[in-house]
Amino acid sequence: MTTEPTPAGDLPPLRIAHLWPRLLNVAGDGGNLMAIESRSRWRGIRFETVAIETGDPVTDFTGFDIVLVHGGQDVEMLLVAKDLAARAPALREAADAGVVMLAVCAGLQLFGHVYAPSTGESMEGAHILDLETRAGSQRFMQHAACEVTIDGHTDTVVGFENHSGVTELGPGLQPFGRVIAGAGNNGRDGLEGARRDNVFATYLHGPVLPKNPWLADVLVRIAFERRTGAPVILAPLDDALEQRNHDVALAKALYNRGARTAVTPANLGRRAS
Repeated sequence: MTTEPTPAGDLPPLRIAHLWPRLLNVAGDGGNLMAIESRSRWRGIRFETVAIETGDPVTDFTGFDIVLVHGGQDVEMLLVAKDLAARAPALREAADAGVVMLAVCAGLQLFGHVYAPSTGESMEGAHILDLETRAGSQRFMQHAACEVTIDGHTDTVVGFENHSGVTELGPGLQPFGRVIAGAGNNGRDGLEGARRDNVFATYLHGPVLPKNPWLADVLVRIAFERRTGAPVILAPLDDALEQRNHDVALAKALYNRGARTAVTPANLGRRAS
């Protein structure tokens, strides 16, 4: 088996769908797209990104290689949920076909069956992931880390969690990772995010891919292997800066481990003078 990098010229253009970027982009999650595009550009890999907003006439996602859905607050999620209702069958078809998907925070919640906010109507999800989320009484806001295994390789993924959702996975759904530090899905069971086939869902902002170049490359590699039907080896990059960012974030997460860093939204405001 060859260990030489796959020539960039042998790879087709990487097609990326960025869903609802104007509504779902809290905590700089758009940096995930920037990481994929930049790492592709540095390798000489061609790419095409399509931004899809509410009402845009896109009804087939199987032609994309990577689909990104990021975080947002309840008011934005409600607008997205209404648009999602029409897109859910096409997204489920793409997930079944092995399209790589990264869903962060609100994306995780909306890829499940239902999200029940603290006030207002429940939002029906895309039914891609067997999970449900309800609003909790605490907000988990802290540096976090989890141990993730993909294709037999285990690594540490770091990020920043900021959610009050309490997510429960169905009995057959695997987590994205196991909590090392932080609250994970609910602050109780030690599970972080969810994974089904090539659908990866996490609560980690940061954004997560720039701080975890290994994960970014894994998603791109899987996407190309699905498209080409052959093994793909990406050319190595100098990730010294990215690794430094990863290590600092991990140190912060481990420093806070075991401390009470989950706060209620009311505690985030200024104290009365």
